[in-house]
Amino acid sequence: MRACLTLVLLAVALGAAPARSQTVPAPAVGPASGLSDSATVSLLTMLPGREVYSLFGHSAIRIRDDAAGLDRTYNFGTFSFEQPFFVLRFLRGSLDYSLATDPFGLTLDQYRYLRRPIVEQTLAVGPDVARALYDRLELNALPEHRDYRYDFFWDNCSTRLLDAIDSSLVDTGRAGLTVPATTEPQTFRQLLAPYIAGRPLVETGLNLALGAPGDRRATAREEAFLPLRLADQLDRATVDGRPLVARRDTLFWVPGAGLPAPAPRWPLWLGWTVAALGLATTAAGWRRGPTRWGRVGDVALFGVVGVVGLVVFLLWAATTHDVMGPNWNLLWAWPTHLALAAVLARRLPGPRWRVYLVVAAVVTGLTVALWALLPQRLPLPLLPIALLLAVRLGVWATRGNA
Repeated sequence: MRACLTLVLLAVALGAAPARSQTVPAPAVGPASGLSDSATVSLLTMLPGREVYSLFGHSAIRIRDDAAGLDRTYNFGTFSFEQPFFVLRFLRGSLDYSLATDPFGLTLDQYRYLRRPIVEQTLAVGPDVARALYDRLELNALPEHRDYRYDFFWDNCSTRLLDAIDSSLVDTGRAGLTVPATTEPQTFRQLLAPYIAGRPLVETGLNLALGAPGDRRATAREEAFLPLRLADQLDRATVDGRPLVARRDTLFWVPGAGLPAPAPRWPLWLGWTVAALGLATTAAGWRRGPTRWGRVGDVALFGVVGVVGLVVFLLWAATTHDVMGPNWNLLWAWPTHLALAAVLARRLPGPRWRVYLVVAAVVTGLTVALWALLPQRLPLPLLPIALLLAVRLGVWATRGNA
């Protein structure tokens, strides 16, 4: 059950809807906001933390004007637990996030406390661009504008900042940002992998929840959904042929911070251990016929796989998370196995189940055989579980025993 809960929480956090234009309101036509010509703009990149919600880092914009006594951060990554039907909105992917503003000193103290270093990139933009960006963010921070529908891949705390910077450049007559394409484009799944290398259970849940869209190669611009990638992009970005970033500083450092070191892949070994025990039990009980403990084991196997399949299906079909589907994991994780588990808990499956068992065994077996060749990357730790599932389905289909 812990694995299923991890799958739900992680999948919802990563849910994405179809790409759409980001709506950071443009300032009304009128005089600039009163920032002095010495105002500076910088991007703050907070390194990943240890909690699941902080594994991918965070971004904010800092606007500083010593002459005006201003030093403020703008953060698109806040939400309220007091939203009506919070849990339902969270699960369906309809949770609203907000733009929050804080004194820079408060932001610095917060991340020092969290032991998450901050990297600052001061942008080489003129006073007119700083004023345009400030006006845009201040307008966006008003109660009627500050909320937006969060979307991990297309519209989040990082992509909104890139859009705001780019739009402010265009507002002042510049050509906008030019971000060079990466030499080896990666899929969204590959981009996420380094951040979860130290959390094998999270890695398994993510690869289970993400559907085929997660294996599309991201463009250079799309990579900005990850804060560290956004920072790298700005280092390479130019405006009218000139570098966008004037200076890069680490405001403070914590030993051991950064991307996690790869951890032992214990879910894979656990999967093979479970499969080995199940296959050994199958071989030992081939001649004895149905046994009580054999049925108990199959009820657990079919039930867990059915729950996993149901969650994967609902994330695809019943939410706005289009990146969750189509999901090829449903070739082996059939939600209908829940019904099979319920029947098996009471009695042996009758003749009416034979067609179901034969089809399920064949499809699951083919999926196992083609695991590495499918268009979607399936989680390797679940391969042995799918193998055991195919064997147990085949046993019930051909012999009707354990």
